[in-house]
Formats: sequence, structure tokens, C-alpha cells
Amino acid sequence: MSKKVLVLAGGFSAEREVSLISGRGAAEALRKCGYEVVEHDLTDVSVFLDLLAANRPDVVFNALHGNWGEDGEIQGLLDLLQIPYTHSGLKASAVGMDKDLTRCVCRSVGIKVASGEKTTLRALKEKGTPIAMPYVIKPVSDGSSVGVYIVRQPADLTAAEYDDEEREILVEKYIDGRELTVSVVNGKALTVTEICPKQGFYDYRVKYTDGLAAHVIPADIPEAAFTTALRYAEKLHRALGCNTVSRTDMRYNEQDGVVVLEINTNPGLTPFSLVPEQFRFVGGSYEELCRLLVENARCRKISR
Repeated sequence: MSKKVLVLAGGFSAEREVSLISGRGAAEALRKCGYEVVEHDLTDVSVFLDLLAANRPDVVFNALHGNWGEDGEIQGLLDLLQIPYTHSGLKASAVGMDKDLTRCVCRSVGIKVASGEKTTLRALKEKGTPIAMPYVIKPVSDGSSVGVYIVRQPADLTAAEYDDEEREILVEKYIDGRELTVSVVNGKALTVTEICPKQGFYDYRVKYTDGLAAHVIPADIPEAAFTTALRYAEKLHRALGCNTVSRTDMRYNEQDGVVVLEINTNPGLTPFSLVPEQFRFVGGSYEELCRLLVENARCRKISR
């Protein structure tokens, strides 16, 4: 008897549209693998709970991205309901989504990160920062490079906007250099990809618009840097306790070496996404990747 899989996508974050694409791709792949698939666009939690009660899936395939989807919120709900789900659990998701906490974990296990501090946009504009320009500002808890600004001159800071100027942001030294990413599947780093945006930097628009970035796989970088990138990704995956899949983004230049920027505990599964691309590079298929996620699904068990 095949497993019933509920593919959960959409949600409430700025990455909603990307999540819907990931969800459609995963649902199609899982049907090809022989699973019974139910798709759900999360717009109302009460409707979702009713659907779970009516369909009681064996596994929830978590195709949500961003806040409420990969930050521990949906993971905690599914833990309480005792329904296994794909990707990482509550703790790994919550820490991985918080860029400042991730930096702390990196430093504790010997992974290099850029110098930085946590603050708010209001405080930054009023009091400044000890970090010299150029620096990067980004929300502490958002994914897909949403709300990222590179501040090279005072006018760039003036132009930075968020819905709430009291929202926590990370101010981090800008690491000039080559954009790298490494996918980890079941604890093993696959390869290193260099991402080459055709304009600007690898922001949300470039990530999910076909033709705006070239992917060099494997990255043509020195062997020592390549090895370090693989090691960093595996080490961070392990330190957070990620389940099945993660992707770590980095920068590299000769002076700074390899510097970790962030980890994605629930990386995209769209046609332009990097994890499926690297998985295909090492001989796997998109369908096999989705099946692996389902078969490794779990939730935190309630002990009585």
C-alpha cells in the first residue's frame, strides 16, 4: 500500500509564489514515484487542520519557504499532531532561519563567517555601526535574499526600507568575491556550484528568474577552497541537526577564503533551484530526491 503524502505549499511568507512552484514540482514527482498525493495551498490554518483530520496523511511534504514554513512554526504544529514531515525539525529550522544564531553556531564549530552585529534599521540609521562600508543589511529571519541591501555609500542606507524599522536586521561586512553554494543530502556534501549573476547580486529576483544567473558546476575554484566549502556545509548541517537536505551559501575570495553566509534547511525545489541541479549532477533524479525526503520524514515523538 502506497503512502499518502500531503504536499503543503503556499503559506504566508514573501516566498509564497516560489513555494507554490516547489509544491507543484514535488507533487508531480511523488505521483510518478507511486505515492498517493494530496496538494494543499496553506492560506488558513483551520482549513489545513480540517484537511489533516479528513485525510490523515502518512507524511506531510513541507514545500513551504520562509517564515511560518521553515522557521520551526509548522514543524512544531506537526510535532504536536504526531505527523511525520519532510526536511528538518523544529530546532534546526528555527536556528537555521535565524541568521544571527546560525553565525553563533558557525563560530562554535570553527566555520568562518563575516564580522557583523544584530540591530534594527532605525538604530542603524540613528546610531550607525562600527562595521565599515561596504556592508550588507538583511532581515535576521527571512530567506531567499529577501530584503537584502548592499550599503556602499550613505545614500544606499537611506534607500533601505522595511515594513517595520524596529524589525531585527543583521549588519555584516560585505565579502566581495565569488558566490558559492553546497547542497548536503543525508550528511554528504554533493558538490560546489558557483553562481554568476548577470547583473547585480544573487537576490530573490535573480534566484527565481530563468536566464538571470549562470551556474558553474562544479565551481572552478582552487582545490583547497572547494574542499573547505564541502566541509563547512557538512559541518553546519551536522551541527544544526538537519534532516535529509540542506544548502549552505558562501562567498570566496583569496584574501578572506571561504566565508559562510547562511544555511537553507528547506531549500527550493523549483526548475531553477540549486539542490535538484546538484543532485542530478551526482547522478540522482528529481523524483529520487523527493522520494528520499518522504522516506526520511519524521516528527518529534511524544514520550509518555
